[in-house]
Amino acid sequence: MKRKSSRNRHLTALFLAMSMPFCFAALGQEPPAAESQTTAVSTTEKGLAALKANQPQQALDLFEQVLQANPNDAAANLLAATAAVTLYKGNLAVKYAEKAREIDPNNWKVHTTLVAAYAAAGKKEQRDQERETLRKLHDDPNAPDAMQTKGFLLEMFPVKQYRVEAIEYFQPVEKFHIYYRFLIRNAEGKRVWQIDVESNDFDESSWAKAHPDEAAAGKRQFQLVGEDRDLHMDYRMFSGTADYDAIRAQVVDVIQAQTAPFPGEK
Repeated sequence: MKRKSSRNRHLTALFLAMSMPFCFAALGQEPPAAESQTTAVSTTEKGLAALKANQPQQALDLFEQVLQANPNDAAANLLAATAAVTLYKGNLAVKYAEKAREIDPNNWKVHTTLVAAYAAAGKKEQRDQERETLRKLHDDPNAPDAMQTKGFLLEMFPVKQYRVEAIEYFQPVEKFHIYYRFLIRNAEGKRVWQIDVESNDFDESSWAKAHPDEAAAGKRQFQLVGEDRDLHMDYRMFSGTADYDAIRAQVVDVIQAQTAPFPGEK
């Protein structure tokens, strides 16, 4: 069922901010000699441009060139991990992200990369440990950058010809209380649709009255909805907890069942 949406969705550069840690100055490391440093910066910039142009393999090759010269370049390790995540090379992403953590353990952006790397590698226990670390940093006054962030890239995974970017919010956001957002992109990296997991106050209130025991146990009613600038689609409703893996499975089912092009593909 499609209807005009009155929601004012604003997709900022959240994914880029979380998955491409650009802040080199914050990464503590001994600088190399001036000439080699200039070459490394130039190569890194080319890698960043390749990432932005949806050329992750080229980006990874460039970041690995930097790391061949300086394996302890924390920024290059993080960016190499990001490129590897985009290529669904989970174990390689973990290798580079863990190296970045070894070099700069106090940088919160390392954890935003690690969580996606562990997810790509199927390491759920480590993934969830990093999620918990990010939640603690979000509540830490000594980590102002983390506190100002609404959410983080939890996972990137393929479904059919699409790339899905799963964003987890620290607290439900926007009018309808969105817990997770799944951005769906085509092969060129263009966003063609998004699926939100929400639990709005109006529906939740009536559901809680009808299911008092479940509500008392901390469960809620959720909606899986599709969004575009001008369109809204209700997919399904379910009750329980905001368990990511169970919700992810439902999102995959919805995408697998999609036979027509998504609105952004038309």
